[in-house]
Amino acid sequence: MHERSLRILEFDKIKEKIKKYTKSPVGREVIDALKPYNTVKDVQDRLIETNEALNIIMKKSNPPFEGLYDIREGVSRAGKGAALQAGQLLKIAQAMSCARRFKTYVKNDDDTIAYKKLQDLCAGITPLKFIEDRIFTAIISEEEVSDKASEKLFSIRRSLKNKNSDVKDKVGSLVRTYSSFLQENLYTVRGDRYVIPVKAEHKGSVKGLVHDVSASGATLFIEPISLVNLNNEIKELMIKERAEIQKILAELSALIYESYSVIKINCDIIWELDFIFAKAKYALELNCTMPIINDEGIIDIVQGRHPLISQDEVVANDIYVGKHYNSLVITGPNTGGKTVTLKTLGLIQIMALSGLMIPARDGSTVSFFEDVYADIGDEQSIEQSLSTFSSHMTNIVHIMENANEKSLVLFDELGAGTDPTEGAALAISILEDLRKRGCRIAATTHYSELKGYALKTEGVENGSVEFDVNTLRPTYRLIIGVPGKSNAFEISKRLGLSDYIIEIAKSNISEINLEFESLIESLQHKKIEAEKNERESLRIKMEAQKIKERYQEKSEKLENVRDKAIIEAQREAKMILKQAKEEADEILKNIRKMESMGYSSEARQQLEKERLKLRDKIASKDKAISITENDKGKKLKTVQEGQIVLLTTLNQKVTVLNKPNSKGEVMVQAGIMKVTVKVDQLRACGQGDTASEYKNKKRSKEMKLKISSVKSSVDLRGMDSQEALMTVDKYLDDAYLGGLGEVTIIHGLGTGVLKKAVTDMLRRHNHVKEHRPGVYGEGGAGVTIAILK
Repeated sequence: MHERSLRILEFDKIKEKIKKYTKSPVGREVIDALKPYNTVKDVQDRLIETNEALNIIMKKSNPPFEGLYDIREGVSRAGKGAALQAGQLLKIAQAMSCARRFKTYVKNDDDTIAYKKLQDLCAGITPLKFIEDRIFTAIISEEEVSDKASEKLFSIRRSLKNKNSDVKDKVGSLVRTYSSFLQENLYTVRGDRYVIPVKAEHKGSVKGLVHDVSASGATLFIEPISLVNLNNEIKELMIKERAEIQKILAELSALIYESYSVIKINCDIIWELDFIFAKAKYALELNCTMPIINDEGIIDIVQGRHPLISQDEVVANDIYVGKHYNSLVITGPNTGGKTVTLKTLGLIQIMALSGLMIPARDGSTVSFFEDVYADIGDEQSIEQSLSTFSSHMTNIVHIMENANEKSLVLFDELGAGTDPTEGAALAISILEDLRKRGCRIAATTHYSELKGYALKTEGVENGSVEFDVNTLRPTYRLIIGVPGKSNAFEISKRLGLSDYIIEIAKSNISEINLEFESLIESLQHKKIEAEKNERESLRIKMEAQKIKERYQEKSEKLENVRDKAIIEAQREAKMILKQAKEEADEILKNIRKMESMGYSSEARQQLEKERLKLRDKIASKDKAISITENDKGKKLKTVQEGQIVLLTTLNQKVTVLNKPNSKGEVMVQAGIMKVTVKVDQLRACGQGDTASEYKNKKRSKEMKLKISSVKSSVDLRGMDSQEALMTVDKYLDDAYLGGLGEVTIIHGLGTGVLKKAVTDMLRRHNHVKEHRPGVYGEGGAGVTIAILK
């Protein structure tokens, strides 16, 4: 990818924003090296893994990155057999714990959601919990090794504690004895040895070793002879303690050495995950979506937003090129948003090719390009003594030498900086040459000649940025299919220029040009209306498709439930038969036993008891079956076409399709299935009801129930994303059936994850006409208001 284009399109600023979400220096280094990928498959794989990370964050909240550090130096040293410090070992253990917890984090809780890319990546993680536990048991902090690290260390420290207690008692006694010779009645430590501060003039009065002298020379720090042995013992114990700690650290380092390759792989994976989840968190912040990728040069960005402009101020635009035309020429007034539109197109394309989700609506499409070339902005070079035109032309020459059918080329004010006539002719020549090569092109210009070129050249389309003459401000909206109209006369008139001056100016312009400008104005209005209708039609079509898919899914689930019910019934029947057989075998066994007893009175009583037991068992089973059959309704002697009845074998309401045949069989419809069943398998279900009557009664009953019981709000606080979405979906169904026009969804402020999940759902829900954030008095940012259809 052309480095200069990445710089001009400010891709580095995007990477800086993503780096804020990383948890380790390694993740930031990976982002620094991020560039567009070289193949379509790489781009698709990276986008899928980013989308999976976004989905799992919304479902399970933040990933388990706690305790992730840059441990490359420690792992490298351990790989060479070196002993590590306590802090290095502790950080390695924390990284291994993070990797192990990630394997659990990416597991899907049910079969409906899968994170295949992340699960495949985490499959390479090998848990090393025994190493974690060993290190966490042995090391308390970066500076302290635990007494539990070894029995020997525990013994040494216990002895050291006792010796310290003894020496403190001894030195305390000496302080009291020599108090008249001391500078202060206290003791201190010099070089790990207990000493007392003796006045210089009394140094002969306290026999011992001088370890230090105060700055003034007035105080000598003396170790009394009676303390030497105790201090020596403490010193020996401290040496043993350090030796044992070094031994423990060496043993732990050896564990790292033995598992070096596994740890290195785990680290590489966890750092890659840090990079992936940083991309996902950035996508969550900008409300990004995953684009569709093609390699046919087709770009269709729906409501794309420039990611570096404040989301409260940015204007979203539809930008498309490559399907019906390959070149887009954008005209319009200065400061009208032409350059921003060009940068939005280029930057969104670069983001997608780098595996980043894009700030646009669902269904947006980008194309795989081998290179993106951009000539945007003021390219004057003082160092090379080049004018703006010369500097632009130097860049254009490079583009002309390298661009091909796999290139996206962006020109800002092509041909500017020189004579207008020559500049326009040069711009047309450049665009035409690149068009013939098959490049995808977007260019801005203020030359009228390029409007005419776009109108008469096949494969080239005009575009413009809208300008509101009433407010004298650009709207920054892109209109494709219509060239930009000059607004000089209207602007001048609104600013107070006399009418006669404007009329004189108009008389100096040919009638054809004036008619052309009027035609452009008319086309702009028609284009805006047509685009609005087209997008609305597309939205309705997508909603209809989603409804269709939703009901197909429900139908499939219903069939699955039916199949499972049948299988469960068969399984239960087999269990009952098995149990009955076992009980019968047991009874027969008892009978044979009693026969061998010779049919004594006691044996006959026992036999009668077993017979009654079997009879009661059979009676209870019959009773259970009778209750079940009765619960299903009364048997039917006759049935009519269209009658709603209960099919006992499926425990489901069905519609009768024909009259019984000679065998007493009828065809019924259960959902999408048509089956032939016996009449005696049918039970009454609102006898006499036809299909339409039954539906009307059911709907009436539901409406009465819903209106009386559905509340005007639902509280999601404390729920995770998955539970909240299920709750909202059921609530909206109830509210819709209940006839509520507006409902309040309470999600709270929190991290914003729950709000994002709910907003995304409302945008796609077929019961929701529109939604908006709550205002003061409704709950503010902690609630979302949904208006139902």
